[in-house]
Amino acid sequence: MFLLLGTRPFASVAFLVTFVCGVCGTRATQRIVKEQQKLTLFFIPLFSFGTSWFVECDHCGTATDLTREQAEHSLQWAQSQGIPVAA
Repeated sequence: MFLLLGTRPFASVAFLVTFVCGVCGTRATQRIVKEQQKLTLFFIPLFSFGTSWFVECDHCGTATDLTREQAEHSLQWAQSQGIPVAA
């Protein structure tokens, strides 16, 4: 029997905000990204076993890690401002 097991990251943009990047100093769109590690069987994702968050600048491309608390706070802030948030 031949099984193909593996892991793969699945990234999705949670929402977009505009503020000054801490690296390049430019006011630009920042993507808040949720990345989940998923176990795959024959390239079909089965379940998630790890989640990480990061913010990515559209101008310079720098990605900065976020803690879970920072990500949750930013999601609450975005919802309070009426910014569409991905599920």
